[in-house]
Amino acid sequence: MLLLNSKVLVLNASYEPLSICDAKHAVLLLFGGKAVIVASHPEQRIHTICENYPMPSIVRLTFFVRVQYRSAILNRKNLLRRDGFRCQYCGSRELPLTIDHLIPKSKGGEDSWENLVTACKPCNTLKGNRTPLEAGMSLRHKPSRPSQITLMRQHHHPAYDDWKPYLFMS
Repeated sequence: MLLLNSKVLVLNASYEPLSICDAKHAVLLLFGGKAVIVASHPEQRIHTICENYPMPSIVRLTFFVRVQYRSAILNRKNLLRRDGFRCQYCGSRELPLTIDHLIPKSKGGEDSWENLVTACKPCNTLKGNRTPLEAGMSLRHKPSRPSQITLMRQHHHPAYDDWKPYLFMS
């Protein structure tokens, strides 16, 4: 695995997950004294001319970063992640998936986490410009706003085993 392609979980000084970065950025944090290694990949090492260093899997910042509540950004990629890359009507994983408004825009529906779901083209066409109730279709899951941690878990699944306690997956 290339250094640039490895992913590293970044924790706040309080051990809360902040983000996921590439190994190159994590190494810069480590060498800059801004982070310490919490866990490393046992079989991978970073080789320099003079020394070998463990390849980080999890780093913790040495200072606390105050983070205001970050709500997940509403965009196509995050909607697909939230819905598990499945049609919310039939459960199909057929690509391409479309974004469907539960209450159509023509009927006052808005672009919100609670009004948007992923749908395969046949289901979206079948539903048309109607609500799921009017079309006689039921949803697999009620749509809601995901947390940042939920999106991190779904985007980097399966996560490394040593990440799971920090992402509430164990």
